[in-house]
Amino acid sequence: MHEFIEFIISHGAYAPWTIFGIILLAGFNIPISIDIVIVLSAFLAATHLPEHAFSFYLSILFGCYFSAMIAYWIGRTLGTKLFKISWFSKLIPPERFKKVSHFYEKYGLITLIVGRFIPFGIRNCIFMTTGMSKVNFGKFILRDAIACLLWSSLCFYAFYTLGLNYQVLMAHVKVINL
Repeated sequence: MHEFIEFIISHGAYAPWTIFGIILLAGFNIPISIDIVIVLSAFLAATHLPEHAFSFYLSILFGCYFSAMIAYWIGRTLGTKLFKISWFSKLIPPERFKKVSHFYEKYGLITLIVGRFIPFGIRNCIFMTTGMSKVNFGKFILRDAIACLLWSSLCFYAFYTLGLNYQVLMAHVKVINL
């Protein structure tokens, strides 16, 4: 991880593109934590690369948005064939798939907003389930644009603010640690 951070700092102009690419890979269900990428990007923008803060934010916003589209289309094209993959059927059994599909039909935007705040692969499962349910793609991208804007803005701002104040936070952590 340390080498990765050093690479990003030394290649600051390309860092937003690197972050964007990493987030896109998460859309293909490669086990990459978007949450860790956001925390890392926001802290780097606040501490080492403040001139690229807005670029980091945009790369996170659009990376997460396009990543959700990738997961949607995986679900839409592969459909119920995904249940034949053991890890997917354990993550979302067919009965849970029906519940998520029903919840999305009933609540739509709220499902995506809440789903955006759930980490560790559940987020992608919601997008894939939406695709498997054959939800209209236009509705999906409009609703997800709102959810993604809210989620990525809130997360980036919170972690960027923590990054700006990390020295104060570390002083309190050291006191608690003692």
